[in-house]
Amino acid sequence: MPSSSSAPVRIHWFARLEHRFHSWRERRARRRGRSATVVPFPGYGGPGWIRVVGRVLILPKSRRGGKDASVRGWRSFVGIPVSFATVTITVAGRTHEVAADRGGVIDCRIEAELDAGWQQVTMTVEGQEPTPARVFVVAEDVRFGVVSDVDDTVMVTALPRPLIAAWNSFVVDEHARTPVPGMAVLLERLMRDNPGSPMIYLSTGAWNVAPTLNRFLSRHLFPAGSMLLTDWGPTHERWFRSGREHKLQNLERLAEEFPNVRWLLIGDDGQHDEAIYGQFLIEHPDNVAAVAIRRLLPAEGVLAGRRAAARADGEQPEADDLAPWVSAEDGAGILDELIEVGVVRAEP
Repeated sequence: MPSSSSAPVRIHWFARLEHRFHSWRERRARRRGRSATVVPFPGYGGPGWIRVVGRVLILPKSRRGGKDASVRGWRSFVGIPVSFATVTITVAGRTHEVAADRGGVIDCRIEAELDAGWQQVTMTVEGQEPTPARVFVVAEDVRFGVVSDVDDTVMVTALPRPLIAAWNSFVVDEHARTPVPGMAVLLERLMRDNPGSPMIYLSTGAWNVAPTLNRFLSRHLFPAGSMLLTDWGPTHERWFRSGREHKLQNLERLAEEFPNVRWLLIGDDGQHDEAIYGQFLIEHPDNVAAVAIRRLLPAEGVLAGRRAAARADGEQPEADDLAPWVSAEDGAGILDELIEVGVVRAEP
């Protein structure tokens, strides 16, 4: 008799429905003569390897206006994902063929010897012109890095409330989104004091908004960094992906890929960052330099559905003793706290 491991995998009905819907959209778009393209996202790497991320989409025709033209959030979600597309990635003159997943997302590790710092690779699909993509290669002697949440940590969004999340994500013009005061200065200071260190933006936001996020970070002078977002669609087992699981898995991966790097973890108290960082700190104390939590202002806390602080409800009772924990309402306050605990050097 066949073993139980050979039984077919049961896929959630909503995932099957979503796949059929996008397949119908793709067939319709191709009948109109439209083709797929690769949208690259900033990746990272280390000695001998890189992690390349991007997405294969059929995009709508470019709208009129320059790069600073008004862009409503919903436009980030109208691209059609191309499932299981074959993508050719060229790194240092060598080509590699990889397959996108069901949502069109490319997330692959490629063996390659590249110099430390920002490097360029190219990605192409269906014979289109190669698209440049960037990866930040971490040198072997680097010992410090920064992982930062995005929503309500670097950008004011109040995303946990569903209706407000929908309004901010789909309706609000991207130029109307505001940065958290002082966070750009804080992150730029950290990168300046620790040259060659990786900057990772780890968010539960959808890959759809990665280009918008990249423009936001550049416009408000945040340091360039790699992006690790997620696909909001259903998985094989559930209606929607777990944001907490997404963050923990990527933190675990970073700890495995960079065992000698100690990370400064930056988040906010509007949702689960304290609990996520606390759990990671307890499991990987040697990989955490400190935890910095941005306290939401009272009005933001109401909009974001702020929970009781993790320290109050016992979610990470041991974490405070393993690495410094600091908190403040903005980047300037967090910087002062980090200087006080010795994570950042005071300027003369």
